[in-house]
Amino acid sequence: MILAIILGGLLVILYYIKKENKFEKHGIPYIKPLPIFGNMFQILFRITQHMEMIRKFYYINTKAKYIGFYDFSCPVLLIRDPELVKNITVKYFDHFVDHRGFVDPVQDPLFGKNLFSLRGDNWREIRNLLSPAFTSSKMKAMFKLMEKCSQDFANYMYEQTQKKKTLTINSKEFFARYTNDVIATCAFGITIDSMRNPDNEFYILGREATNFEGILSLKFLLIRNFPIISRLLRVKLVNENIEKFFKTIVRDTIAIRDEKGISRPDMIQLMMESRNNKNGHGPELTIEDMTAQAFIFFFGGFDTSSLLMSFLAHEISMNTEVQAKLYNEINDVHIKFNGDPTYEAINSMQYLDAVINETMRCYSIAHVLDRVCTKTFELPPTLPGTKPFQLQPGDSVMIPVQAFQSDPKYFYDPDKFIPERFIEDTKGIVNSPAYLPFGNGPRMCIGNRFALLETKILIYHLLMKCVLKPSKKMINPIKFSTASFQILPKGGFWLDLQPRNKG
Repeated sequence: MILAIILGGLLVILYYIKKENKFEKHGIPYIKPLPIFGNMFQILFRITQHMEMIRKFYYINTKAKYIGFYDFSCPVLLIRDPELVKNITVKYFDHFVDHRGFVDPVQDPLFGKNLFSLRGDNWREIRNLLSPAFTSSKMKAMFKLMEKCSQDFANYMYEQTQKKKTLTINSKEFFARYTNDVIATCAFGITIDSMRNPDNEFYILGREATNFEGILSLKFLLIRNFPIISRLLRVKLVNENIEKFFKTIVRDTIAIRDEKGISRPDMIQLMMESRNNKNGHGPELTIEDMTAQAFIFFFGGFDTSSLLMSFLAHEISMNTEVQAKLYNEINDVHIKFNGDPTYEAINSMQYLDAVINETMRCYSIAHVLDRVCTKTFELPPTLPGTKPFQLQPGDSVMIPVQAFQSDPKYFYDPDKFIPERFIEDTKGIVNSPAYLPFGNGPRMCIGNRFALLETKILIYHLLMKCVLKPSKKMINPIKFSTASFQILPKGGFWLDLQPRNKG
């Protein structure tokens, strides 16, 4: 048996060595792959952080419009030209509708049946169904629900700072509790105070489902790159207890709303209304389908939004002039509206917008985007003297968001935190194809308005109550952990809070 395993391994290695390299054949600059691992060896063994590795790939040929690398055995084109990215994500979107699928919807329905994983017409139907839940009018309707959560959070932090001169917190954990409460009330109609009730099941299971440090990141790699093996081993990203919990919540929420005639401006309501569609148009959603959509909304909002807030608070604490200017703008609005700002007032703060935009530029939470070719598409020559390259259905492309946003070719002094750049040329930068914090085109993040609004409200109330200071426990300058695909700092996020002296 040992000899058979060794022989099988050698045959696999020989297969990869002899396998035709499509990049070399077409004159596309590429990174030479290893058998089986491709260019992912350093990621698998946690030598390099994924974002930093992609950024290294980005610079192997600065004149190329795209370069090639191997995501294990899968050849991928890394697109280096922002205008080409715009063509792929917007102008010729119908050629690049899908993400690279990797989760079995039968084995892992919460990940396999959600909006991010769906493909083709199934994706279009669900996207069209859910989009109305994230319009400006729906955000305005959710505003007071979010504000109540942010006030509770800020009041709790202020109470704690009153007990100590300086309160040191793990900011990622605390902001995750806030985003947990916002999603619970805005999406599920459940009121939770995770600051005063830290062990509530909603938060505990949410943290377990979104923690991609450790075993979950290895599961992700296995499912994404070795789907046959993962299916045979029945590997799932979402554990049975988490799946059962969210399915029960969705089922109970629907039952209570049906029984009591409750209507709320959220995605569950829209999915419930789809049941009354008798004309045959639109999707017919089961409880499992509804749970999958609600779960990905929770998954995205719980972790990515709290990560944005953590980086934002870190930069505010490190840049005293930015904090002073931001507080003055917030205080002006606070005085003007007697401590009760409107939805429009929160969204009208220009400097707050700029600080958030600059945070997303420096730390793109989704540091890469992916698309799969769904129709034959001709890319322009990658270099002068080379021929156009024909993408075939099933071919993968990757968009290096963070590499673009830290490239001095597109942003001056990219390593410096300069919110003013978004005031000097707001439309120019925000509309730039090199600025992609939420993606671009029809498949951009559906919850971008939601994430920005809950972040703005939180910062408004937190800065009115507390002064943010850099903690001695925080490792500065930030070095990113290799233990996760996400951009997480080594040693975690640490922040000092002090009560604000209004005098």
